[in-house]
Formats: sequence, C-alpha cells, structure tokens
Amino acid sequence: MNYTFHWNTVWNVKEALLKGALVTLELTIASMLLGAFLGIFIAFGKNSSRKLFVNIASSWIEVARNTPCLFQIYMIYFGLGQFGINVSSYFSVLIALTFNNAGYLAEIIRGGLKSIPVTQMTTARSLGMKISNVYIYVILPQVFKIVYYPSTNQMMWALLNSSLGMVVGLSSDIAGVTSFEQARTFRAFEFFTAAAILYYAIAKLIMFLSKTLGKKIYGTD
Repeated sequence: MNYTFHWNTVWNVKEALLKGALVTLELTIASMLLGAFLGIFIAFGKNSSRKLFVNIASSWIEVARNTPCLFQIYMIYFGLGQFGINVSSYFSVLIALTFNNAGYLAEIIRGGLKSIPVTQMTTARSLGMKISNVYIYVILPQVFKIVYYPSTNQMMWALLNSSLGMVVGLSSDIAGVTSFEQARTFRAFEFFTAAAILYYAIAKLIMFLSKTLGKKIYGTD
C-alpha cells in the first residue's frame, strides 16, 4: 500500500468542521424537542376515544416508523417542491427528523402513560383538579421519568440520521462539510475519519449528559 496521510489538510479546516458539529447538534436537539412536544399529542390522540384522532395519530406513527428517514427527507425537499412549496435543505432535514422522532416518541410516551395507574386520575379528579392539571402536575411528570432513558436512544438515532441531509444539499453540518472538503482535496479517508470521530464524540457527549441529568432526575449517585 502506497498512501501518504495528510492530516494537516483536515486540521486546516477544523473551524468549518467544528461549526458543522454545532449544526449537527442543533438539528439533533431541536428535532428531539419538537418531536417530544408533538409526540405527547400524538400519544394522546392514539389513546383517544375519537376515531378521527386515533386515525391521524396511527397514520403518523405508521408512516414515521415504517418508512426510511431518507424517504421522509426526500418527500419534504423534493416532493413538496412539486407543489411549489420550496423548503430549504436545513429545514427539510429538521422537519423530517421531527416527524420521525415524533412517531417513535409517541409510542414511547404512550407506553409511559399506560404504566400510570388509572386510580391516580380518579383520585386527583375527586380532589377537584381539572383534567388538564392532572396531566400537567401528576401524570406527565411521572411519565417523563419513565420514558427518559428510552428517549435518549431516539436522540442518538436522530443524531445519526441528521447526516442524511447531505443528499439534499445540506452543506453546513458535519456530513456536508466533510463531503465538500473531501471532494475538494481528494482526501476522503482523512475527512471521513475526522467526521466519524466527531459523530462519535457528540454521541458520547449526549450519553454523558443524559446519564448526568438522569442521576439528578432519579436522585441516584
């Protein structure tokens, strides 16, 4: 094998790679927060007694969980464009990741809701609490503790799926910067290795922060 490594080529654009890491982290966190917010409503919709809400929630979950995230990104970026709705590559990825996260998180949240005894609702209602207040102050805080760790797994999935933005021209995240620089310098091995290290570092950071926050939530050392 006659190959000379040129890691200085990667070092010379470290600022661009670090900015790409921030964009990747931004997409991951934003899509998780939005996905969790929507996921709560979808979970309630799936458990609703109204058929319309059940059908909408079920359809969302089925499509989100049983189609590739890449397909979802394509549909938003290229599919909507056929109807004159042009969405930037950044927001296409953000919307697709949010849609995907919401579908998975809805099922996680729904499982958490089912684990709460029904007697808690009836007891709170007998004390004169409104249904909305029961969910906000009694049910959801408990559900949050139950679904916290399973949700962190979905966050890792969102992180890795964010790299798919490269296929719709997203050039500001890790994958996009890496693709551009390796094409410009013909140093694919060096740049893709650097990208892998950055994704690994972000994943480990998320795991560390999740465990640290989890200890405070559960009151463990």
